[in-house]
Amino acid sequence: MATSKAQRIGIIIIAVVMTVGTVGSFFIMILANQNSVADQQKQQDEYNKQLAEYQKQMAEEQKKSEGEAKTLSAQYYDTFKQYESLPEAYDASKVKSLGTEDLKQGDGAEIKSDTAYRAYYIGWNSEGKVFDGSIENGALKAPLEGGPGLIEGWTKGVQGMKIGGVRVVTIPGNMAYSSDQGADIKANAPLKFVIMAIPPASEA
Repeated sequence: MATSKAQRIGIIIIAVVMTVGTVGSFFIMILANQNSVADQQKQQDEYNKQLAEYQKQMAEEQKKSEGEAKTLSAQYYDTFKQYESLPEAYDASKVKSLGTEDLKQGDGAEIKSDTAYRAYYIGWNSEGKVFDGSIENGALKAPLEGGPGLIEGWTKGVQGMKIGGVRVVTIPGNMAYSSDQGADIKANAPLKFVIMAIPPASEA
């Protein structure tokens, strides 16, 4: 049966609508994809900007820290260097409790559990092997920040000394490290430190 003119017109209209809809959807997809790419690029640009700013700040902080370390080294090196020869072997079996010996009395605030301070130090094991310290290449590295994050023997061993003082702290194994910290520090092994306490950065 032949289609009427009205039917043909209706079919054409439907075809046109479908075509327009398909083409429209296609362009919408392209536009959405372009917007998505643009958004991603914008986010990437913002990330790169923040990263560059962070790196700049870190570089400035590093430069400031190195400058401060150099200044402090010039101030304290001669005083602390005389203790470089202290490390020597000792009988680990005789280190049963925390021991302290003041080599120099400080004239600053007394260190308590919540006292802010910094420190230069030399640490050695029972064989007399220095495993870490503040002296390097004829100068002092940046001082250690004192506080509760250090091993129990250190935090308790410095209590009672005054800022500016120097103390030898003998630490029993149960107040040292509970696991190996490399070849020179064994788990639950006694350690010794000579520690010089200096003022915190806020008072420098």
